[in-house]
Amino acid sequence: MQAKSYITTCGFNVTFCGIVQYANLFGSLIGYTIAAPLSMMAIKRSNCQDASEGKTACNTSSNPYMISFGVIQIFLSQIPNFDKIWWLSIVATIMSFTYSTIGLALGIIKTSENGVFKGSLTGVSIGVVTKAEKVWGIFQALGNIAFAYSFAFVLIEIQNTIKSPPSEAKTMKKSAKISIGIATIFYMLCGCMGYAAFGDTAPGNLLIGFGDYNPYKLIDIANAALVIHLVGAYPLFAQPIFAFIETKATKRWPQIDMDFEFPILGLLAYNINIFRLVWRTIFVVITTTVAMLIPFFNDVLGVMGAIGFWPLTVYFPVEMYILQKRIPKWSGRWICLQMLSATCLVVSFVAIVGSIVNVVKDLNKSKPFGLNY
Repeated sequence: MQAKSYITTCGFNVTFCGIVQYANLFGSLIGYTIAAPLSMMAIKRSNCQDASEGKTACNTSSNPYMISFGVIQIFLSQIPNFDKIWWLSIVATIMSFTYSTIGLALGIIKTSENGVFKGSLTGVSIGVVTKAEKVWGIFQALGNIAFAYSFAFVLIEIQNTIKSPPSEAKTMKKSAKISIGIATIFYMLCGCMGYAAFGDTAPGNLLIGFGDYNPYKLIDIANAALVIHLVGAYPLFAQPIFAFIETKATKRWPQIDMDFEFPILGLLAYNINIFRLVWRTIFVVITTTVAMLIPFFNDVLGVMGAIGFWPLTVYFPVEMYILQKRIPKWSGRWICLQMLSATCLVVSFVAIVGSIVNVVKDLNKSKPFGLNY
């Protein structure tokens, strides 16, 4: 009976973990569909202002850029084994380093020009915003911070592609320490300098805040690097969802797993799977439509970060650690670990509430499909 109960619990945990992982990947794809077009719009705006010498507001709608991003993803999503393209990670690293470095440098320059740190330790003052708005904003910020742990969603997927020996666990442990350390230093510096430069008016995407700043071309390079990064990140993050649905579907209906040869310009032949073509296209259309309905970058990141933070980053790792190390129940270490898990659960809950409240508030202020920048 005890073994049966253990198997049932494990089965539930696996199912719950899978649901949370795929939900967060889906939310991350929506976030990418919002973020990349915002950078595209920033490039358009900076070029417009450069041409008009800053005399024109150059506002534009996000809808054409989101649709364009979605069309690109429809084509990229049809590339088989996209996650096994080895040079993709190198390109992503270079792009991430490029826009992070430029954003950090511009934050330092603008802070120097201001002569003061615009941000404060207590944030927006009561009066500028109400007490309720400040509380919800703090809760949402917790969700944004939690989103920084999104690597946990694809950690196992990445580990599954690593060759051994040495063991995948050793390789991932070393690479995780290096990558998380570098990313933490860069993003902490960018966040702090962005807040010092803009204070309470700091945008969710730091690069957008420098839209009126010369040299325009430097801003364009940073935004272009961000767009390239997200264009490649979308199909990569979508691969686990694609694989899960297609594996389940082909097991249920084996006849749909058929490829048809499609000639390209009479020279090359490309194998098209009709099911993959149709369902992946529908998936991209859905994420694009949702992004156009709720084009609020910070709010979406807050919700997604809060949902996935506790179960995937805290609860399951803590429970696995307890089982692996055979930590006795009600021992001092067991109690400390459970307190850590419970605290993070509370953080996740308040972050979800704060982010949802801000989504509803933003929806009341703007019309669907009507974001302008």
